[in-house]
Amino acid sequence: MTMPSNPPQHRSVTARDADVVPDASRPTPGPIAVLPRANPVFVDAVEAGGGEVAELSAETRGVVWLSLSGAQDLTDILARYPQIEWVQLPWAGVDGFAEVLRPFAGTDLPLWTSAKGAYAQPVAEHALALTLGLLRVFPTRVRATSWSTIPEGRSLYGLSVVVVGAGGIAIEFLRLLEPFGATVTVVRRSSDHLEGADRTITADRLHTVLPRADVVVIAAALTEGTRHLFGAEQFDLMKDDAVLVNIARGGLVDTDALADALERGTIAGAGIDVTDPEPLPDGHRLWNAPNLIITPHSADTPDMTAPLLAERITANTEAFLDDGRFIGIVDTTAGY
Repeated sequence: MTMPSNPPQHRSVTARDADVVPDASRPTPGPIAVLPRANPVFVDAVEAGGGEVAELSAETRGVVWLSLSGAQDLTDILARYPQIEWVQLPWAGVDGFAEVLRPFAGTDLPLWTSAKGAYAQPVAEHALALTLGLLRVFPTRVRATSWSTIPEGRSLYGLSVVVVGAGGIAIEFLRLLEPFGATVTVVRRSSDHLEGADRTITADRLHTVLPRADVVVIAAALTEGTRHLFGAEQFDLMKDDAVLVNIARGGLVDTDALADALERGTIAGAGIDVTDPEPLPDGHRLWNAPNLIITPHSADTPDMTAPLLAERITANTEAFLDDGRFIGIVDTTAGY
């Protein structure tokens, strides 16, 4: 069989998911700076959207920011160049920019956009991989040095799955679950139905569904209100054969409570692509916790995300210069 030279790539959230910014709140078009370093891939993405890439100056009206570690630098730039009215951030989660965003809470400008939804497919794929690995007891299998005669392992087919969060990752994960015939409950801020879920409940009712869940997948945003959403109380509610997957943010889970739950057998296992602290230090107790899969925040590698971020930048550059149909607008008050 001849393999295609250009295999299909992940799909990003498209313009049909855009929000139209009212004229009165729309950023003023103008030159765009790609910072802190002008990566050619993303310079091309701006230009593909019709934008002019230029060095930071008093004429700059938009910024494409590509670094998570340089949040303070971004704060300084916005203070020095207050005429900037649009900022594109590089990641789906914006918790790393919380201090930058705080002074702008509730304001229309600058308009902030993130990559939320852009990386949903690769992250949802990783969530499914962790889920299947846990159910098939891969943490035990990969460490084995002799042939086991214990009949372990469960099928995902027909299980009860709770998904916490209703953003792009959750939506894509629900699509991946369809062939398995799982019963899916989505936990979100509102009770509005999410396509692909059997039912949707509000976050204040999370405790009512945990006792029946076989799999719990965390795909929510990290905010002041969701930090340590899962702690000892939540783990105690879960079945001892249930598994937890976290592909969102490490701070959503109380790390010590998770380690305790795994060591005591309160839950059957966990798969985490994110930790708190992160990176997880050598020698941390989680490295030795039983029935745990840790991946190093690698659900969406740069090779996966670069074309998706470039697509988002191009779409939002077009919105900046033309119709105001921005994708991934950040709610500066809610923090995501």
